[in-house]
Amino acid sequence: MSDSHGSEAHEVNAPVHVEPYDAAWPERFATEAAVIGRTIGPWITGGVHHVGSTAVPGLAAKPVIDIMVGVADLELSRPCIELLKPLSYCYWPYRAEVMHWFCKPRPGHRTHHLHLVPTGSPRYLNVLAFRDYLRAHPDARADYEALKRELASRFPDDREAYTEGKTELIGKLTEAARAWATART
Repeated sequence: MSDSHGSEAHEVNAPVHVEPYDAAWPERFATEAAVIGRTIGPWITGGVHHVGSTAVPGLAAKPVIDIMVGVADLELSRPCIELLKPLSYCYWPYRAEVMHWFCKPRPGHRTHHLHLVPTGSPRYLNVLAFRDYLRAHPDARADYEALKRELASRFPDDREAYTEGKTELIGKLTEAARAWATART
């Protein structure tokens, strides 16, 4: 993790709490997307997208708004790291080979996650396909929610274990989502 947040390192594993879908989440996204667009607009090549569980109506989620911004590439978008600081986005070099990842306002209390991802990259395409697939497939959404609730119950104080526990199902659902997205085009 970043040296600039060493004093908050103990906060990274804030308790995992999954709550019922909140109809206010899309509005929270829209408000934040507008500010992000004004701040880093010249670097946006693939739009500003509400992703993650809060972007799927009816799906229980950790109450953290996930935002993905399509950028031309990671090196060219590095100036965004400094530009986003005044918006309270903390940069962390998590999966730095595929994205610039931020949390807001701090690791121990996250209201937003921001992912700057190269437009058209496998991660960019997979995240959008996964979101759209869950929106369109209630059975997949229910399976994912059941797993999230079970993992949050088992690992309330271990965000990494919670995330790792979702990996296999996310992989299967992403594979189905990509096939579904390809069939639709």
